[in-house]
Amino acid sequence: MPVLTFCLSLIVLLCQGLAAFAAPSGRDVLEPYIVPPMSLGAQLNDEGVWQLLNSGGAEAGYVFETEPMAPLPGFSGATINMLVVLDLDGRFLDVKLISHNEPIFVSGLGEAPFHKFFEQYRGHSISDSLVVGSPYGSGGDGSALVYLDGVTKATASVRIAHESILAATLKVAREKMNGVATSPPAYPDPDYAEELTWADLVDQGLVARRTVTNAEMNAAFADTIWEYDDPEGQADPDGTYLDLWVVDIGPPSIARAVLSGGTFDELQDFMVISTTDEPVLVIETARHGLVTEDFVRNTSPDLISAEQGGFPIAFRDADIFIQLHPDLPEALHDGAALILRTDRRLGFDPTSEWTLKVKGLREHGVFQPEIGSVSLDTTLSTDERFFIRPEVIRPRAPWVDAIWNRSTDLIVLGGFLVALLFLLGPQMNRLAGHRLFTPIRLSILAVMTAFVGWWGQGQLSIATPLAVIRTVWDGGSFAFLLYDPFSLLLWAVAIVGFVVWGRGLFCGWLCPFGALQEFAHHLGRLLRLPQIAVSEAWDTRLKGLKYVVVAALVALIFTAPARLDTAIEVEPFKTAITTFFIREWYYVAYAVGLLLLSMVLFKGFCRYVCPLGAVMAIGGLIRGRDWIARRSECGSPCQLCKVKCAYGAIKKSGEIQYSECFQCLDCVTIHDDARQCVPLVLAAKNRRPLRAVAAE
Repeated sequence: MPVLTFCLSLIVLLCQGLAAFAAPSGRDVLEPYIVPPMSLGAQLNDEGVWQLLNSGGAEAGYVFETEPMAPLPGFSGATINMLVVLDLDGRFLDVKLISHNEPIFVSGLGEAPFHKFFEQYRGHSISDSLVVGSPYGSGGDGSALVYLDGVTKATASVRIAHESILAATLKVAREKMNGVATSPPAYPDPDYAEELTWADLVDQGLVARRTVTNAEMNAAFADTIWEYDDPEGQADPDGTYLDLWVVDIGPPSIARAVLSGGTFDELQDFMVISTTDEPVLVIETARHGLVTEDFVRNTSPDLISAEQGGFPIAFRDADIFIQLHPDLPEALHDGAALILRTDRRLGFDPTSEWTLKVKGLREHGVFQPEIGSVSLDTTLSTDERFFIRPEVIRPRAPWVDAIWNRSTDLIVLGGFLVALLFLLGPQMNRLAGHRLFTPIRLSILAVMTAFVGWWGQGQLSIATPLAVIRTVWDGGSFAFLLYDPFSLLLWAVAIVGFVVWGRGLFCGWLCPFGALQEFAHHLGRLLRLPQIAVSEAWDTRLKGLKYVVVAALVALIFTAPARLDTAIEVEPFKTAITTFFIREWYYVAYAVGLLLLSMVLFKGFCRYVCPLGAVMAIGGLIRGRDWIARRSECGSPCQLCKVKCAYGAIKKSGEIQYSECFQCLDCVTIHDDARQCVPLVLAAKNRRPLRAVAAE
């Protein structure tokens, strides 16, 4: 008990404090991850967001780490830090692993599957609904969700990494890329039909018009060096300098009212190919025009720009030959016209007001003229009725998705655990006294090993309590526990077992490696191997070792966290259960050696070394009852249960040491068996003469 008190006090003491958030890495750390011809530019903020530069030195995107902005603890309790490279359109150029402490990758599966997982992000957009897993049901092929393949045996770790990437990426998108849509944009409804004329478009505000007179331009350049550089405008101040018409022709009903039949058909063919582009028709009928003589088709017009919500809209020429509808005014037919296009995925919403800007230019000088410009703006928005605003596909919460992914396993496990709790609860005495108790117990342990351990990857580990302690210390989130619902269910049942039975439920019935040791013990008995008998004094000393081990592991959290993953290998669980003994030879030798030891020393690892067993014993302090029945003769004079207890969990006084009890039920069997329990045997002998005398 003093050892348990010491360990509890140490854990509470170490957990009192606050952790500093991880500082962003410097250029020397990040630069090697950037693949030429791209390069790392300037740091943009104190959260570790950097510029991505192309080969010409122009900004091409953003580079950032996930840890400073989304420090979600991994399954080890430490964060998983990734480097994310986004282009200016919000598309993943690369995702790379920087650092982590996930046990399954550190010394189990190796890091190659983890790195391969991150390669799947390349080419996807932040507007895609990315989820880890596989589509379920017949609708999988048509789902709007984009599925990333997880890593077998490491589902929890990759889900946590995925959530960190999304959280950090969306934060950068909101702060640095507000012009990039993070959800599906509205697009023209191809099934909506409405008979419209040019007059209807003008009356309903579906066409925007901006006129500027020469006098207005003269006033705009007044008191500048360009004031007298437009003789034509000065000679005719009442004349029209700009007569601009703007109409969104993405909706077919509007396009049909504006374009000739041939141009309309060409536009529809263009939109079939370029499904994310929104086309806008601009017409200018005065003397300004729409482009300069340097303009190249299918590029951005040099005199026209646009913005929405304070952010630029990237317009390009659609390179479509334009013929207008014959019913349009003659002046429009004589003007200059362009069909421009912009990608709706870049944040453009045609139903919200946006501004088209046209530069009005003047030149001063002859050989090296100075250029002056003013912006001539017009605004437009198109009615919602012409568009479909798709319902945003929201992926299930990660913990819900984790449950769905393992629903069959969870149902089977739930049924198995309910049956086991029923057997160990109301039916415990009947189970212990059953003539086939040993085969029944070994069958249950076989299920634990094969289904819960190897198939379900449900071997509980000291890594989880250590991760919880680290999360408390760091002030982080416990959400990582939800990513492995199979193990979480086992933890829940084990905690219930603390209250009802102490450590015995888990250590005696729910631990796959413990089951392997018990099988090894039976094999040793079958082979008639000599058994090691540990003296009572040494048994007591050795049982304290596991508390020293768990205290050392807790201390490593705060003194040398980088070594914790190696130290956790004191548990052979990852080798024997998680990786099926497919690991480096020294890990396999250690795990196999412990099983060979169990053939001659009954469950020696569980009794003396297991740090998880120490945690279970500490948890068992909340046990609410003494569930093993005792008699006054237990311990004095009867010592049978003590002698038979392979775990050494019964004192000479007959008192049960529940912190060392594995719930094997041997003492329950003896207690209820009139042929084994010495008090019952003596009582039976004392009663027989009395009956004989009475018969006489």
